[in-house]
Amino acid sequence: MTQYTPNQQVEQWLASFSETLQSSSPEQAAEHFENGGFWRDLVAMTWNIKTMEGRDQIRDMLAETAANRAPRNWQLLEDATEQDGVVEAWISFETKDALGKGQLRLRDGKAWTLLTTMQELREFPEKRKFLRPKGAQHGASKSRQTWLEARQQEERELGYSRQPYCVIIGGGQGGIGLGARLRQLDVPTIIIERNPNPGDSWRNRYKSLCLHDPVWYDHMPYLPFPDHWPVFCPKDKVGDWLEMYTKIMELNYWSSTECTGARYDESTEEWVVDVVRDGEKITLRPKQLVMATGMSGIPNIPDIPGMDSFEGEQHHSSKHPGGEAYKGKKCVVLGSNNSAHDICAALWENDADVTMIQRSSTHIIKSDTLMDLALGGLYSEEAVQNGITTEKADLTFASLPYRIMPDFHIPVYDQAREQDAEFYDRLENAGFMLDFGDDGSGLFMKYLRRGSGYYIDVGASELVAQGEIKLKSKVTIERINPNSVTLTDGTELPADLIVYATGFGSMNGWAARIISQEVADKVGKCWGMGSDTTKDPGPWEGELRNMWKPTQQDNLWFHGGNLHQSRHYSLYLALQLKARKEGLETPVYGLQEVHHLS
Repeated sequence: MTQYTPNQQVEQWLASFSETLQSSSPEQAAEHFENGGFWRDLVAMTWNIKTMEGRDQIRDMLAETAANRAPRNWQLLEDATEQDGVVEAWISFETKDALGKGQLRLRDGKAWTLLTTMQELREFPEKRKFLRPKGAQHGASKSRQTWLEARQQEERELGYSRQPYCVIIGGGQGGIGLGARLRQLDVPTIIIERNPNPGDSWRNRYKSLCLHDPVWYDHMPYLPFPDHWPVFCPKDKVGDWLEMYTKIMELNYWSSTECTGARYDESTEEWVVDVVRDGEKITLRPKQLVMATGMSGIPNIPDIPGMDSFEGEQHHSSKHPGGEAYKGKKCVVLGSNNSAHDICAALWENDADVTMIQRSSTHIIKSDTLMDLALGGLYSEEAVQNGITTEKADLTFASLPYRIMPDFHIPVYDQAREQDAEFYDRLENAGFMLDFGDDGSGLFMKYLRRGSGYYIDVGASELVAQGEIKLKSKVTIERINPNSVTLTDGTELPADLIVYATGFGSMNGWAARIISQEVADKVGKCWGMGSDTTKDPGPWEGELRNMWKPTQQDNLWFHGGNLHQSRHYSLYLALQLKARKEGLETPVYGLQEVHHLS
């Protein structure tokens, strides 16, 4: 019996797959997949972000899209590998108007998973590498305009005598990264930010805040962090990087600007966006509007009886200034996730008396353990040395359909639980309620499903275990008194400060505030995938709701997530916007239905 090498297996599959796709019955290419195989497409085939699960869904997608998209020229990019009966390969392909890249996993000659991603519009490539602009205008010219003069002219005109094609509301790392992508694609864009400077959304947070994800995971598009950059970047350093990045990438960044309202004009198919810039009222009329207000929506502040009677200070975690002002004060922090732990630790460091109130269980993972077991293979110095580029890491991460992703994570967190058993025992002995997600799949699945419910331990858990941060669990605040809080178990805690580390609403809350409740409801909930786990109600949708893809509201988009997601998915959002600007056909396959309003 002939033994085929991994390369031969992949090349045979690609040749047969390609031949079927170009036949009169392209939907029959679904037979090249296992019965339960997956095709995850990032814009290339569907002009959407969509996962097809099983042959029937793949067949339906191909029947509708293959003729229009004309996928062809499927090639193996580098040597395929084989492990435990699974052949993995990096591939390239083309469609009618784009170049693509993907990843294929074969088992017994059939595709288990296929990832296809649009990487470049054929007629509208980014002007880099061989296409980079000359910069200097050689020869003599009486009408010569310097780079600075051209840049100043653009800043004077865009938004005034000339309208942007796209407006991004929110100038944090998400809006900045997407703005950089659109700049490279020649899509005139204005980023709206109410803070005075880029990076202020980081600078304005509590003093001890730093990135909990490692540097290899957090690069911005085009400009990776230098290789001497700290593994966990402090907030002010992040802020400075974003400010520098905005300048170097030549973004049209309107700081000290607030969006006071927006509405979609159906007759002109454009947005009417009212802003106030440095006190001046301006109306912008972009074709596309992107909400880049962070993955989180508007702060959740609970309505607790007696709040108005409190004589101390109370605020949401997003407004917390740091621990310096609270030395010797009695502090109560409602919540037990990342922000709650960070704030409790900072208050403790400043000699405050601090109590954490834990209403429901929290997933805790030590930072070192997360780096070692979960991220190290793709995002670490070792990964870089092994030839895993940021792009390759991102695509590998994206190649796992959400349906089967928990199966890959559960063993990792089982190992973490075993490795750090003594740590977890001490936490539970202190009364802390622990979980590893509804199905034991840990941190990242919790993040994708609900965006909350976890803490990456960088030191605060030790303080909880030791009792240095006091803990009241399985309770919440029943009533607030002038100088204390009463808990649901009847305990009364004296309080000078209450911090509500109670999370945020769905991103479409910003759409409600800026556009209308009607549009927010039309779009529906952002984030989560319908896993039917805690805070992620079904039905199963298979992709993150409304993120980086067309929504039920024409020309309205949502962009957010952590630095890794903002970097990777900004490419696909930028390509979708560029294609529309240039008038390309963009028939969206499988536009997401709305099952939940918020």
